[in-house]
Amino acid sequence: MVHYTIAQWLLFFFFYCFFGWCFESAYVSGKQGRFVNRGFMNGPLLPIYGSGAVMMLVVSSPFRDNMAATYFAGVAGATVLEFVTGTVMEALFHVRYWDYSNQRFQYKGHICLSSSIAWGFLTLLLTRVLHKPVEQFICGFSERTAVIAASVIGTIALIDFVLSFRAAFELRNLLSKLERARQEVEKAKEELARWQKRMDMEHALRAQESEQKREQRKEQLEQWLLERKEQAAAISESARRRLFNRRIVRGNPGMVSSRFKGSMEELKRLVLRLDNSKADGQDDRRQKGNR
Repeated sequence: MVHYTIAQWLLFFFFYCFFGWCFESAYVSGKQGRFVNRGFMNGPLLPIYGSGAVMMLVVSSPFRDNMAATYFAGVAGATVLEFVTGTVMEALFHVRYWDYSNQRFQYKGHICLSSSIAWGFLTLLLTRVLHKPVEQFICGFSERTAVIAASVIGTIALIDFVLSFRAAFELRNLLSKLERARQEVEKAKEELARWQKRMDMEHALRAQESEQKREQRKEQLEQWLLERKEQAAAISESARRRLFNRRIVRGNPGMVSSRFKGSMEELKRLVLRLDNSKADGQDDRRQKGNR
């Protein structure tokens, strides 16, 4: 097994976090037609890639001279890592940051066969090609330089992770409030519809009830519905002002939530409208400036 110092392992981790961020951001930005700061964190780091790369180096180390064993070690290790990470994040935040539900041979949306196969080939590419120049570069640092670099990057990354973790919890709470508001609106609509249907069906039997009372009851239900809609609008307005939540949604356009499905889609549409209105405003200012 290859032996590195703790500082070197950390620098490998941060390097591949950054490499993964560059790859994912370029790929998603190309698909979206605009720049997307991909990932869970605010800075240019994707921990799943750093963790995956370090895991691949560790599990493949005993099989460095056997390509088949290296491949299957990478498949097994990466699949376990992806499943555990996805399960923990969904349990904490009630949001799935990647989703394989539409893939064949998938399990709970966290892992799928095609992804696991790709992880195996990526392990071969990493261990046989990519890691060699990275290893030469990082191992060329003196021990002191490596420790200082790992400490500085680690401190910045830790602060970013804490802020992003807190923002993810805020997003979860916001989705919960949106979902409750949506349920209240639907409940009010159903109650109003049931009342109206009952009045239509039992009008003859309830002739003794004054028109004033019926109108009063209807006004009460309509007021209740209006209040629920205003509550939902107020929560949506709070989402408008949450920069961190908007960045998380922008950076993970494929994120889904089985618990807050409707609210998640509503929040994504809200962020899209905000981005479009911001882009339109910038275009207007640019056109005025060119006049």
